[in-house]
Amino acid sequence: MTVISVIVGSVRQGRFSEKSARWILDHLKRREGIDVRLLDLAEYPMPFFDAPLPPGMPGRPAYGPEVVKRWTQAIAASDGFVVVTPEYNYAPPAVLKNAIDWVYQEWHRKAITFVGHGGVGGSRAIQQLREISVELHLAPVRHAVHIPIAAVYAHFQGKDVSPHLAELDGAANQAIDDLLWWTKALKTARENV
Repeated sequence: MTVISVIVGSVRQGRFSEKSARWILDHLKRREGIDVRLLDLAEYPMPFFDAPLPPGMPGRPAYGPEVVKRWTQAIAASDGFVVVTPEYNYAPPAVLKNAIDWVYQEWHRKAITFVGHGGVGGSRAIQQLREISVELHLAPVRHAVHIPIAAVYAHFQGKDVSPHLAELDGAANQAIDDLLWWTKALKTARENV
């Protein structure tokens, strides 16, 4: 079975990312033939990367922190990813970049898409994550979901955000269609190498 992991890219108190992650997770659960998993960075409190050797270094020993081992195993078990990210100062959160940096080989040749929120729908954070993804041998798909700032404001005002998210159902389905196509193609290719 194909495993798609939704990564909640924020650990901030009162975060909007959790709502948008559960929304895209619900869209994925409607699809047949996939096992959908939620990888919440709040459940993976990794230290800032400080290892003497980078994750891509051939022959390096496994990293010691148990939480890093669990994270690495979760990434290795996934065939594709949806990263849900806020945009902080034109960029993704440090906690998300740190989680990405702890892993290397386990990301390779897998598809990834994004759900962003914040200024301009998180587009600047997503653009940076696309560039990072390419360096990790991930295949970022063309379509992503950009949640407008009005939804984030509604969340922080304690209002119902579901009408804002419902307006993006078409964008979510397009991103998922692309993600699943590329995930299947890349999984087939990985299995035949």
